[in-house]
Amino acid sequence: MASQRGRLTLTLVVLMTGMVALAGRALQLQAVEAPAYAASAASNIQRGYTLLPTRGQIADRNGTVMAASEPAVRVIADPRMISRNGVDERVSMGPKQTQKAAAAPKAVAKILAKRLGGTPEDYRDDVTKKGSDGKLSRYVVVKRHVSSYDFDLITKDMEAGNWFGVFSSSDPVRTYPSGTVASNVVGFVNGDGVGAGGMEYMLNKQLKGTEGKESYEASTYGRIPLGRNTLVPAVNGVSYNLTLDSQMQLTTQSALATAVRDTKAESGEAIVMNVKTGEILSMASMPTFDSSNLAKTTSKEIENRAVETSYEPGSVQKVLTMAALADKGLVTADSHLVVPPSISSGGGTIKDAFSHGTLNLTTRGVIAYSSNIGTTLLTRKMDKATLARYLRSFGLGSTTGIGLPGEATGSVPGASMADFTRDQISFGQGLSVTAVQEAAAVAAIVNGGVYHSPTIIRSARNGDGEQVKVPGSASRRVISAKASAQVRDMMEAVVTLEPDRAVKGYRTIGKTGTAQRIDPSCHCYRGYTASFVGVGPAENPSILTYVVLNNPVKGHEGSGVALPVAQQIMSVALPRYGVEPSTTKAPRAVLEYQP
Repeated sequence: MASQRGRLTLTLVVLMTGMVALAGRALQLQAVEAPAYAASAASNIQRGYTLLPTRGQIADRNGTVMAASEPAVRVIADPRMISRNGVDERVSMGPKQTQKAAAAPKAVAKILAKRLGGTPEDYRDDVTKKGSDGKLSRYVVVKRHVSSYDFDLITKDMEAGNWFGVFSSSDPVRTYPSGTVASNVVGFVNGDGVGAGGMEYMLNKQLKGTEGKESYEASTYGRIPLGRNTLVPAVNGVSYNLTLDSQMQLTTQSALATAVRDTKAESGEAIVMNVKTGEILSMASMPTFDSSNLAKTTSKEIENRAVETSYEPGSVQKVLTMAALADKGLVTADSHLVVPPSISSGGGTIKDAFSHGTLNLTTRGVIAYSSNIGTTLLTRKMDKATLARYLRSFGLGSTTGIGLPGEATGSVPGASMADFTRDQISFGQGLSVTAVQEAAAVAAIVNGGVYHSPTIIRSARNGDGEQVKVPGSASRRVISAKASAQVRDMMEAVVTLEPDRAVKGYRTIGKTGTAQRIDPSCHCYRGYTASFVGVGPAENPSILTYVVLNNPVKGHEGSGVALPVAQQIMSVALPRYGVEPSTTKAPRAVLEYQP
């Protein structure tokens, strides 16, 4: 009896101890560790994915789309799922399922090849790929930017064969319907859809929008109907309208491309600008490229030379020189000047492009004949500090703020410049500019004396269609209206000097430029930069065209190779923008005088 009583007591003690332990564990699980387990469970059933915004589009001033995103998908393979043909890993497969799963990789590869191109062998690695842990991967990108239609065909083929393991996610493709038109301005995106050139790069943050996210609770068998769901919508990107006119851009590019080809020039740039507002209507660079086809594009073709490349402008710079002199009251269009055959400067000699004896020229004649000697002599009337200050006020030596990537500043000597440097810059050597700088400066001088910083963005709207504020043109007076009129008088003489320089139906003004070109390989002058700036109409300047040809071989003078291009572009631009033909004839230009 005692023995039985002892065994019973021991058994009760063991049972009581076990019950206490179980109760303690239950208390620990339910009271102490419950929040941690609940959090872990919640985490395990939580699913989510990113909602991609639509990238904003880029269009011209008239709404013609130049860059837009079209729906497309990324085709994704799940090799682990393919290896079991969709059978849950926790389930043992029967003979038929095992046989079907063994055939799955080959069958799926065949479907992918049928719809995406190539051969089944091209996709064998994608459907059997292993991760770094040696296990079959759960995520392999098969192909990007696949049309939704093509993926629908893949889905139907998979369903027809009862195959599993191919999915998709949103992967929009960026398209450029205008091809090469304004591609140097619009730019392009890289393989990840991120802006990598032009406006696509500069406005990438605004264009791309903000990603959203959706999260939900799901079990092995899919989404839990009454589970917790959270949705943060994506915010679509801002869409922009540029100041460019795609039709005017096409005209400009065609004319410039023909000139580059015919003169065998190394490159060229051309700008059409509204002189009253600073809006860029077209901006062309040659050679160029197609934003939709970057495979064979070179860095030289991608470059937007009109803003990224600086050069010595040559005689077009005389417009700026005369504007400064006229504004200071040192010259008028009818001022008289004796121009010798040559003059000394800095141990060298300055000559004109044409041989002559002593000439008696008006300032108008100095510009019409493009006399380096005459321009130098007149510029010596102005102190160097004042000259430098005027050039800076015209926008030289600093970026214009146009908002395009890689904009160069050019260079302008300061007040301490040497005397021979002052002589050089008076006729366009010894300083450097960009095409957009020079165009904006001339526009300011001829429009009554007010500088308008050049602009390329006209308007913008966010993803909800609401107007977004964009930078406007900054304006400032740089010369008097009286001085502006004097310079226009001088520039009209350039056009009337030769009958074939006129634009039919309009009085226009202009200036030729032919500059020796610095060759970086030898740090010497080799080759030429030929240019011409034209503005019309003379009575009420509205449209400016500026054409630059770099290293032309078949002809090198601005009047011979650049002027005809600007003239052709201007003949289209003036009527296109509603500029009425001139009703008066150009005044008789007095170029020389009798002493």
